[in-house]
Amino acid sequence: MKKESGRLPGAFGGETGALPRISHAKGSHMWDMNGNCYVDGSGGPALYCIGHADARVNQAVSGQMEKIAHAYRLYFNTEALEELTRIISGKMGADLEEMLFVSSGTEAVESAMKVALQYHYDRGEPQRVKFIARERSWHGNALMATSLSGFKARRQPFEGALFDVGRVGAANAYRPPEGVGGNALVEHLENELRNEMERLGSENVAAFVFEPVVGAAGGAVPAPDGYAKAMTDLCHAHGILVISDEVMCGSGRSGVWRASEEDGIVPDIVAVAKGLAGGYLPLGAAVYTKRVGDAIRAGHGALVSGQTFNGHTACLAAGVAVQNIIEEERLVERVAERAPKWMRELRERLDRFDEVGDVRGRGYLVGIELVADRDEKKPFEPEFAVAGKIGAEAMKQGLICYPSSGNVDGVSGDQIILAPAYNATDEVLEEIAAKMEATIGNVLADIRN
Repeated sequence: MKKESGRLPGAFGGETGALPRISHAKGSHMWDMNGNCYVDGSGGPALYCIGHADARVNQAVSGQMEKIAHAYRLYFNTEALEELTRIISGKMGADLEEMLFVSSGTEAVESAMKVALQYHYDRGEPQRVKFIARERSWHGNALMATSLSGFKARRQPFEGALFDVGRVGAANAYRPPEGVGGNALVEHLENELRNEMERLGSENVAAFVFEPVVGAAGGAVPAPDGYAKAMTDLCHAHGILVISDEVMCGSGRSGVWRASEEDGIVPDIVAVAKGLAGGYLPLGAAVYTKRVGDAIRAGHGALVSGQTFNGHTACLAAGVAVQNIIEEERLVERVAERAPKWMRELRERLDRFDEVGDVRGRGYLVGIELVADRDEKKPFEPEFAVAGKIGAEAMKQGLICYPSSGNVDGVSGDQIILAPAYNATDEVLEEIAAKMEATIGNVLADIRN
C-alpha cells in the first residue's frame, strides 16, 4: 500500500491558494471560474439545506435590506424575529419556546452553555459550573465550545488555554468499548456518565452536552437506541440540564426538525444553526424551555448574554424565507421518506469495496467509514491520509464531500460525510452516489498500488 509522503493533504488536498475560485451556483451544483461543475454532495459543511441561489430567499433578504438591515435587539423588536421565533417554537415542540438568535453554530453552543450557567445561578446553585461532554464530538471554534469538544486535531493547538470539562466516551454502536456489545452499550455508557458525575460532584455539574448524530468528529454517528433517554433521565435525576447540539444534525437534516425528537427526549436547551438559514446568511439560535426561562426571569429578570449582532434582522429574514420554503415544499418529510432508500442504495454501491466498513447516519446526514480491514474494523494508518485523498479526488470527479479523520483514537480513522440538500432531486442523489463510488474506487486503487 502506498503511503503519503511529506505533508498530508487537507480536506480537499492542497493549499488555500490552490483551491478553485467559485463563479456561481444554482440548486445542488456549483461552477468555478474555469467552467468546472461540481455537485454539492455535502451541502458544503452540511449547510446548504435548500441548495444555492434560491430567488425567493434572495428576494426576502433584499426586501428586508431595503427597509432596514439591522435593528439592534435591545432597542427594537422586529417582524422577522417574531416570525422566526414562532416558526422555531412550533417545530421544536414541547415547551422549547424561548430563544436567543446568534450568528453561528459556535455562538449557539456558547449561548446554550451560558443559559445553563445562568439558570443554575438564578436558582441559587452558583457552584454548578462544570460541563460533561463526549469523546469524538465537535461543538465549535470558540474556546468554551472547543473545550467541550473531543476532537484532538482541532483542540491540540489550544490545549493550554481550554477549560476543564468532564469527559465520557463516544456513543458509537459500530465502535463500542472493548468487551461491550449489543444491548449492553447503553448501560455501559450510562454507568460511565454516572461515574463522571460522581467524580466531579453531581452538585457541581451544570449540563451534559451531546450531539444526537455526531457530525464532523465522528462521521454521522447516530446515538444508539435508548441512549439519549437514559442519559437525560440520569441527568435530570441529579438536577443537571441536557444540551442537545443540533447545529449540524438539526433543522430537518435528520428527517425530523428537532433531531432529539427521534431519540424520544426533550432537552432543556437546543443549539441550532446550519439548516436554519441554509447558508444564505449567518444564523443560529440557542433554544430553551419555558421552565429554564422562568428561572432566569425570576432571578436576573432576563438572559445576561448578548452581542451586537444577536437577532440580526436581515439574517432572520433569510431564516424565515428558508423555513417557509422547507414547510411549503414538505422538505423534511421528503428527507424522511427518501433518505432510507438512498442510504440502502449507497450501501449497495459501496459494498464491493472491502475497505468500506460502515455506511450510517440519519436522514440526509450520512457517514462512510473507510477501514483497512472490514472484519476487524481496523483503521488505516494515518500516514495513508485516506479521507484527505478522497476529498481531493472527489473534487476532480466534480463532487463536493466532507472528509474528516481521527474518529477512532483521535489520530486514526477516516470518514466521509454526505449531506445533500433536502430538495435534491433523485437525479442529483444518483449523481452524488455514482461520483462517490468512482472516487473511492480511484483512491483505493492508488493506495493498493
